[in-house]
Amino acid sequence: MAGFYRINTMKKHLYIFVLLLFVSSSVTARGIYQKPANFLDEVFNSKPPQANVIWLTGSIRTKATEILNHKPTRLRIRYWNNQQRTAWILEEIGKEKPITVGIVISNNKIEKVKVLVFRESRGDEIRHDFFTQQFKHARLNTNNQLDRSIDGISGATLSVRALTKLTRLALFLSTQIKQ
Repeated sequence: MAGFYRINTMKKHLYIFVLLLFVSSSVTARGIYQKPANFLDEVFNSKPPQANVIWLTGSIRTKATEILNHKPTRLRIRYWNNQQRTAWILEEIGKEKPITVGIVISNNKIEKVKVLVFRESRGDEIRHDFFTQQFKHARLNTNNQLDRSIDGISGATLSVRALTKLTRLALFLSTQIKQ
């Protein structure tokens, strides 16, 4: 009888261990990787320019809606502009929560993409350089699509889509501002 009790106790402990393992792995995907202010300091050598605003009205709103596959949640978006370079801090829902991304555009192509805050339970692999480097030098074609394919990540499909939409949106919006 004592052996039976010991086996049941071991099974309970194993069950609790496995449960804690799953819970802890889902929590680890979330994180603040860089504060937006620190991203801007990095992009503009600790001297970010004053923020500007682009209003999402008329044809700009229509194109932004097409790019995002839904109406934008804001009427205006802030950006930072220094000659031919713009920095954008944008958010898009992955599966259920917003992903905050910093995007730098130079000469109508992507210079840098960085995941700043990731709130989803999984899919945070999109924050790594091996993934974000795919966007470097990407441009928009005439259909407001990227001029290249972006390789997905198994288990992070919605996060990849969100990041791709945001890069397209930043590229489009950068063409709409007056330099």
